Amino acid sequence: MHTTPEQVENQIVAAHAAYEQARDVEPQVRGSWLEAIAAALEANADELVGLGEQETHLDQGRLRFELKRSVFQLRLFRSEILAGEHLGAIIDHADQDWGMGPRPDLRRVNVPLGVVGVFGASNFPFAFSVMGGDTASALAAGCAVVHKIHEGHLQLALRTAALVEEALASAGAPQGLFSAVVGRQAAEALVDHPLTKAIGFTGSTAGGRALFDRASRRPTPIPFYGELGSINPVFVTEQAWDVRRDAILSGYAASFTAGMGQFCTKPGLLFAPVEDTDEVAALLQQELESKSLAPLLSPKLREGFDAALDKVRSAEGVDVLVKGDDAEAPRPTVLATTAEAVLAQPELLEQEMFGPATLLIRYRPGTDLTELAALLEGQLTATVQGEPEEKLDDLLTVLRERSGRLVWNAWPTGVSVTYAQQHGGPYPATTAASTTSVGTAAIGRFMRPVAYDSFAPEQLPPALRDDNPWNITRRVDGIHQPASQKAETR
Repeated sequence: MHTTPEQVENQIVAAHAAYEQARDVEPQVRGSWLEAIAAALEANADELVGLGEQETHLDQGRLRFELKRSVFQLRLFRSEILAGEHLGAIIDHADQDWGMGPRPDLRRVNVPLGVVGVFGASNFPFAFSVMGGDTASALAAGCAVVHKIHEGHLQLALRTAALVEEALASAGAPQGLFSAVVGRQAAEALVDHPLTKAIGFTGSTAGGRALFDRASRRPTPIPFYGELGSINPVFVTEQAWDVRRDAILSGYAASFTAGMGQFCTKPGLLFAPVEDTDEVAALLQQELESKSLAPLLSPKLREGFDAALDKVRSAEGVDVLVKGDDAEAPRPTVLATTAEAVLAQPELLEQEMFGPATLLIRYRPGTDLTELAALLEGQLTATVQGEPEEKLDDLLTVLRERSGRLVWNAWPTGVSVTYAQQHGGPYPATTAASTTSVGTAAIGRFMRPVAYDSFAPEQLPPALRDDNPWNITRRVDGIHQPASQKAETR
């Protein structure tokens, strides 16, 4: 079922032609395309969820939530493009008295990049797959998408892709605006093709880095928005530990086992002032006994998890606090070490165990947590369990330098699709720390700004005309002017 290089060539050429037809359509038209996809996913939810159950070991509740999330995201993006927020339209009228000297008429707007290649993830068959965040944001930006299917849920992905193509056709979108390919050869051809203008990727550090390097070596390099890996540390202060130790351990156990530990935001490190390891082990064991178990999503993921777990478990200074097992649906494992050990071996903090395992780092009272935080690589999230009156500015500043989302007295595994969300971080969490793959700001990855200098009014695109025919939000002479009525999100 793999797509041949010739087929990939034809699909990318068709996608580029569709992009040229679609790039300048008015927001209402583009919004209708997103709504058509959302409605098709809703109408076929039972079939899609059934396919997901057959291929992924995920239960119906999880799959239905993911599908609901994807549908909501499409409609949220629709409201965003109807208001024109993604266009970032700015108008500076000519001003002879401008402070630095006379200013010409300058107007700026974001335009779509072109054909975007999107790589589906293994662990989220809806949210980061065929119609996940990368595809939805690229279409909302005005791009065409060629999606590389993840074969861990092949039949679900193929059916979803067919529904998306049918929905776009029924809504009048140009043929080729979305299509899907399968196989490694197709993936490489997608990254290499001169008409491909950007890549969105969610997956492993090794695979993502290889594709990132490939995209950079092209005669014309292209942006590669890759989410590669994150261990998502949690720091517990001494005061928080004294006040609510049991609640923290309960929340931690629930968070690192959610989805069998196969969330990109799973907390894999817990820094805590543990004195009695036996008591903590007993508390965690009790919490973990009630967690539901399932096989990991694919044999390849299981192989990688076992290798990573063995590597950390065999490291000097690491003990087993809660013993898991090697069953098909493995019980969770909690490993433990000390702050002194990780100061001597900071590589202990770099090994992601993508599955139901975590590492607890015991620190002594009075330890400088900022010194430990400084050992970390780039992360999607960093969590602090602390008390409101504590002075933690130094720790938070260090963690801010190393993560995209700081979490206070909560857990990182929930990633809401909303306006303020930031799902990204410094390398190796992602290859583009200034961007997000979740939330409305994700649309901006697949656009670039263009300024129009001294143009006649009749030559300007609609988004930059003084009469604002699209009725979008803009900034005019430094003053924000909202659209008269923003579309509601369903």
